[in-house]
Amino acid sequence: MSDSTPRRLLIIWWSRTGASRQLALACRAGAASAAAPVQVRCLRCDRVRAADLLQADAYVFVAPENLGSLAGMMKAFFDRLYYDALDQLAGRAYAALITAGSDGEGAQRQLERIVTGWRLRQAAATRIVRLAAQTPQAILAPKQVPAQERLAARELGLALAEGLAQGIF
Repeated sequence: MSDSTPRRLLIIWWSRTGASRQLALACRAGAASAAAPVQVRCLRCDRVRAADLLQADAYVFVAPENLGSLAGMMKAFFDRLYYDALDQLAGRAYAALITAGSDGEGAQRQLERIVTGWRLRQAAATRIVRLAAQTPQAILAPKQVPAQERLAARELGLALAEGLAQGIF
């Protein structure tokens, strides 16, 4: 890749109640605000194709935890594209944002195991956003992510974009 070619960040997300989508959009806004030119795409996981993965230089995965593991749609994304991208993404950077009611660590472990197989390089610690939803009604209700968590997602997007532009990732 020549120095004049903008680097590419792909944000892949899934959300049922809106929380993960809010974080993905905040991350995209942060990345888009980078001083250096970085191409930023933000795609729902069921719309991502192998070519999208192969064209990106770094990734942010944003998903909820459901029943102690990664949300089914995000897991289906990995299942669907894992072998198409195997041995082709090694060394590329990634970060992850997980939304959860009270835990999130099961989804974190699952996601980190999967991307280890792709040989991705973790650019930032996985951030778990716990929203304290415990009842069926609260779990299924539309969410509003706290401003400080949206700001942290925005800062993550900016940091990844700046790192890509500077050749750190």
